[in-house]
Amino acid sequence: MRAEHAGLPWWKGAAIYQVYPRSFMDSNGDGVGDLPGITARLDHIARLGVDALWISPFFTSPMKDFGYDVADYCDVDPIFGTLADFDALVDRAHALGLRVLIDQVYSHTSDLHAWFAESRQDRTGPKSDWYVWADARNDGSPPSNWQSVFGGPAWTWDARRGQYYLHNFLSSQPQLNVHAPAVQDALLDVARFWLDRGVDGFRLDALNFAMHDPLLRDNPPAPPSDKPRTRPFDFQQRVHNQSHPGIPAFIARLRALTDSYQGVFTVAEVGGDEAEREMKAFTAGEEHLNSAYGFNFLYADVLRPGTVCAALAEWPDTPGLGWPSWAFENHDAPRALSRWCRPEHREPFARLKMLLLACLRGNVILWQGEELGLTQVDIPFEMLRDPEAIANWPLTLSRDGARTPMPWNADAADAGFGSAEPWLPVGAENAARAVDRQEGDPASLLNHTRAMLALRNRHPALHHGAVAACRAAGDLLVLERSGEGERIRVVANFGEESVMLDEGQGAGEVLAAINGANAERLPGFAALVVRL
Repeated sequence: MRAEHAGLPWWKGAAIYQVYPRSFMDSNGDGVGDLPGITARLDHIARLGVDALWISPFFTSPMKDFGYDVADYCDVDPIFGTLADFDALVDRAHALGLRVLIDQVYSHTSDLHAWFAESRQDRTGPKSDWYVWADARNDGSPPSNWQSVFGGPAWTWDARRGQYYLHNFLSSQPQLNVHAPAVQDALLDVARFWLDRGVDGFRLDALNFAMHDPLLRDNPPAPPSDKPRTRPFDFQQRVHNQSHPGIPAFIARLRALTDSYQGVFTVAEVGGDEAEREMKAFTAGEEHLNSAYGFNFLYADVLRPGTVCAALAEWPDTPGLGWPSWAFENHDAPRALSRWCRPEHREPFARLKMLLLACLRGNVILWQGEELGLTQVDIPFEMLRDPEAIANWPLTLSRDGARTPMPWNADAADAGFGSAEPWLPVGAENAARAVDRQEGDPASLLNHTRAMLALRNRHPALHHGAVAACRAAGDLLVLERSGEGERIRVVANFGEESVMLDEGQGAGEVLAAINGANAERLPGFAALVVRL
């Protein structure tokens, strides 16, 4: 059972479990996971010891970007169930002591949304300025050089209005004009709708895309870099089609709304070259969001001690500075075990990774199946569903490979997902890591995950304390946390070869020791947590 930390909001130091509805559990055998399926498996989430679950979009949508193209913000897509199913999910989660967070996609909608249908009719209607429309240049070309994330220009011509509309993602995801007060009001009404249904918070998708430069100035070219450029989007500094300085003022309006409810948590997804600056602006003081998370780890090719220290250093325990959230994996990034270690090292590395996540200052977000050690599934081109992967094949590693169905029963043909032909293959390697195989094994990663989250929750220094020190020396990480009269040291070896500890470096009351760690020596991928 999760401990309560007196005087703190429930979300500060929370562990959050992300659920992708299509892939969690299928209750009706149609190949797609759904809300009743999530409800049926909430006990698994609660037993991990997390504080909340975050559910990726389940709203009405044509599913061209699998729910992140919303056609109705205030209803459930029939493939996932009904509003009554959602209400039942919330009730069951609350009964288990879990808070429920949902996605809010405020930067764009589907082109099938009623707002867009009205906006595109003419230039004078009530919603004519609810999206970003602009005239062509004199030669008929788009209004600016902005490029979309998924490839190609960020502008599409619409003959009905005789103008271009902006889309930072798919052409079927027109950009909302969040500069417009009426659009802000409508989005706040959406938030109010879900808060009134009992949700406990929001994860705000692509929030730094919510406003654009009204002057439509061209983006400058990106400076030379050794990073691979697989999309036109990568060739620009995106200073005008995102990251507008007006976004925090809209956030303040959202915060005023959420503060009128009890215990609501808000966290923004922020990516891009200016992520740290924007995350701090979006979470500054008590009038903005509660937290934000970037991509420090999500797209990192390797995990190094220096990466950890650099990320934590951006968020010191300073008054007025926001509270960070961290994720090693999610629905948009390749599975971490497939990025960060060789196949023969996955078992010990998975244990190290989970211990580290539990010891970070901030909130921690687990992606479904991370507690099982799931790896990236190789999806052949003809089975791809991800529009980004299809458009940029084979240079973009498919997001589908991280979105494969959750394995519940290793011996079932569908791994217990609930359908003979799931929307994506489970993957034989991941089926062998099913929940039922790990449940009764005390040494399994599933039970290790539970132990690490329990450790985090028992100790205020780990749960919400400060970073007292963080040092990287080759493969060795030394992380010290302090809070409420306790000081805890984490020493972790990120390499294959053993590391000898300095005298006294591993001394103290042992709270956790993995992969053969002791006070003098850390074998490959070993770690020790001690109270000083």
